[in-house]
Amino acid sequence: MSDQITLAAEKRTEFGKGFARRARAAGKIPAVIYGHGNDPVHIFLPGHDTMMALKHSNALLTIELDGKSEMVIAKDVQVEPVRRIIEHVDLLIVAKGEKVTVDVPVHVTGESFAGTIHVVEHASIQVAAEATHLPESLEVSIEGLTEGAVVHAKDVVLPKGSELVTDGDVTIVTISVPRGAGAADEAEAEPTEAAAE
Repeated sequence: MSDQITLAAEKRTEFGKGFARRARAAGKIPAVIYGHGNDPVHIFLPGHDTMMALKHSNALLTIELDGKSEMVIAKDVQVEPVRRIIEHVDLLIVAKGEKVTVDVPVHVTGESFAGTIHVVEHASIQVAAEATHLPESLEVSIEGLTEGAVVHAKDVVLPKGSELVTDGDVTIVTISVPRGAGAADEAEAEPTEAAAE
């Protein structure tokens, strides 16, 4: 679970790509707060602090604006692909005790049986959890699993209070033996044998 982080925001009154670009150059990130039937509120967030906060998946944020506080989570983060800077953030208002659906990264731990490899089919799953107890990541152990083993979404152990939203039969990790490894060894051996004749 990630700790709650407070960010001081300022209201955004001017719009357009040029203005947003100048704001980003000044270390501010354009964002919008929405949800709970409220009209969307356009704001600027402090660039560095926001970037550090969003390194934590499903971080619970408190946005302070005009003397009021709003509890939010980031639902969409637009990142510039080359420089990897945050261009815009969509923030969803949440309340204590409210359940929200979020994508949670799945981390593979352990090692499968000797000679096998694991393939991650889905790197995250959707779960519903209380806004104040959102899991930052989930772990899947493949320790000792043999060829043909499959880990499904329903096999992932969820923290107390969390419910699986992703279809339970969705494949998360498969264990297999690398194809062609033996064939490649034989192909390399053949020319040597031919040369020996």
